[in-house]
Amino acid sequence: MSAAGPFEVPPDTLYGVHNLPYGVFSTSGDPRRRIGIRYGDHVLDAAAAARATGAPADLAELLAAPSLNPLLAAGRPVWTRVRTAVTEWLTRERHRPAVAPCLVPYRDTAAHLPFEVADYVDFYASEHHAANLGRIFRPGGEALPPNWKHLPIGYHGRAGTVVVSGTGVVRPCGQRREPGEQLPSYGPSVRLDIEAEVGFVVGPPSARGDRVALADADEHVFGVCLVNDWSARDLQAWEYVPLGPFLGKSFATSVSPWIVPLDALAHARVAPPARDTEPLPYLDDRRAAVPSGLDLALEVRLNGRLIARPPFAAMYWTYAQMLAHLTVNGAGLRTGDLFASGTVSGPGPDTRGALIELTWNGERPLELPDGTSRGFLQDGDEVVISATAPGPGGARIGLGEVAGRIEPAR
Repeated sequence: MSAAGPFEVPPDTLYGVHNLPYGVFSTSGDPRRRIGIRYGDHVLDAAAAARATGAPADLAELLAAPSLNPLLAAGRPVWTRVRTAVTEWLTRERHRPAVAPCLVPYRDTAAHLPFEVADYVDFYASEHHAANLGRIFRPGGEALPPNWKHLPIGYHGRAGTVVVSGTGVVRPCGQRREPGEQLPSYGPSVRLDIEAEVGFVVGPPSARGDRVALADADEHVFGVCLVNDWSARDLQAWEYVPLGPFLGKSFATSVSPWIVPLDALAHARVAPPARDTEPLPYLDDRRAAVPSGLDLALEVRLNGRLIARPPFAAMYWTYAQMLAHLTVNGAGLRTGDLFASGTVSGPGPDTRGALIELTWNGERPLELPDGTSRGFLQDGDEVVISATAPGPGGARIGLGEVAGRIEPAR
């Protein structure tokens, strides 16, 4: 579908007027960090366009910030105003002279972390992923722990190590106990893994002591990004008992540079999979007016080879349920909070979003085109996760990609 108006884009573009994801960019000629909106093969300098078109002062001020946080905090009515204004700038002939100089070729831009991360929480929302790990580590036992279908399990991560796509990932060091050994040793992780995930970016905060109901999730969630929750499985296995993930997760979490607003995903809304356990009332979404499942098609590439196609529509817990559970104890939201889904995995072997599943804990290594094989990541490996979603009229919209290359331990 081609966009109507003065700035035509190819019919099959993933970044047409029905998408309009937000990011922060700079150029070699102008190193200032500024808000951009991706459109076709260009990035719209949002603040420059606001000035050139005579946008209202409050919108122009939000778009002139060096990060998305002020816009995130402004709330849904303002998000709608900005999206409407940007759509008009790109589709009305009268805006061509003012807006054309504000479109920067995408190839000339450098992406930055689009928002200041306040808190980071990672969930474990895929039944397929959780069950596979149960089968790997508890063969012959129950695949899922008894609480799994009653609440979205998660852990609190480290916001300070969330990095933008393209940032190198240094192999972490720490304690790990090798099979057959009684005592731990220290050194670089030898079982470095990926987790292909979807992240949700929080806008307006909630008061400490309050709870966010399922029906109010969309008032707090601004949009969606892609996440790679890098995982050192050997460090994680040794430290995991009796608490949860710590150093095996906290060294790096990569996010895509473009935040797709929820409004762009209206055609991707789907009901979550049928559940065989009745949720408690605060998690019961069976009568929701708008479903909060999302039909997102992920792809995972290792050194250029497509190794998995995880389907986000298969996730057992939705983002609204994750947010409701995150706040049910009265924990307040902050602008810039990031919560992620956990590994996205589907029912088939080629739909698993982590190497630990794809290689069955290293027992079935992946064969790569160069003749090498991988159980877990080696130095120099590059992982790229991308995704698309349904748009209007059969079109697809893009969520960008999150990429990272493994650097040697220091």
